[in-house]
Amino acid sequence: LSDIFHFKYDTRRTHSVRTVALHDGFSARVRTWLLREDLRASSDWVQGNLPPLPGAAGTSVTNLSCVTRVTTPGNVSLHCTWLPGRGAPEDTKYFLFYRYETHTEECPTYARDKWDRNTECRFSTTQIKPGEIDKLIVIHVNGSSQRAAIKPFQQLFNQNAIEKVNIPRNISVSLQQNDLLATWEKPISPFHEECFEYEFSLVNLKSGTKQILRMPSNSFRVRLDGGCRYSVRIRANHNRVCRAAVFWSDWSEIVYVGQNKLENSMAWILILLCVSTSCTFLLVAIICKINHVWSKLFPPIPTPSNKFRDPFPIDYE
Repeated sequence: LSDIFHFKYDTRRTHSVRTVALHDGFSARVRTWLLREDLRASSDWVQGNLPPLPGAAGTSVTNLSCVTRVTTPGNVSLHCTWLPGRGAPEDTKYFLFYRYETHTEECPTYARDKWDRNTECRFSTTQIKPGEIDKLIVIHVNGSSQRAAIKPFQQLFNQNAIEKVNIPRNISVSLQQNDLLATWEKPISPFHEECFEYEFSLVNLKSGTKQILRMPSNSFRVRLDGGCRYSVRIRANHNRVCRAAVFWSDWSEIVYVGQNKLENSMAWILILLCVSTSCTFLLVAIICKINHVWSKLFPPIPTPSNKFRDPFPIDYE
């Protein structure tokens, strides 16, 4: 066993339950202590071993990473990704299972790489309980291939350490004279409002100045330059009072407030230009229409043509 999975403790019980990864094997040693006021003695160690799980070296998945998210107040989704082992044949098929408390379930939906190997898994619903503290999620990935025995891989995740917070909801941003006022609701979560902190991104689109402000509440007020346009985004995370902060939520959609003075001037210029151009075309059309009606009412008198020949022509010779 590696040091990270090394446990040593005392107990008065005759059994012990621990959740550990077993793909590299497991070893346990136990001895008895006799403790009396005038006597302190111990037995010899006895040891039990579990061999490593079978499979060819280098065929296990690598870079296993998982994230949970509270999709509704009572449901948690699970998303895991991994890379195939360097020694895994191209026909390898990986299969992922998660275990939470006594519940075990295989992944229902996989994504594949260009060799058609499973490299990503999504559980839209799970038995993971939102709001629990320091519960372990066991991920087990095994595989099959006609060219090699695929070695299974196991990894333990603390559900608090891999939860990604949802985006804040119902964001409202408004300008009151030269003050920006923003309010929002906490993300979907079983935790109370006091368990969240927020980052507020404010960008001045005229100067390019960007500020990221951290705050513990779900409202914000700041003085702005009334002649500039701004973009606003917000994201959330747990604070350390209720739970360890690991993954910030995604940023909310951008909200724009304000308008540059130059943009206002250009807008008025464009409006006036459009109006004047329209009026000019309308005047020309009216003039053309009037000339056309006038020509219909008073057509020009035609010049008579000489259609009759003189019956008595004069010959001067």
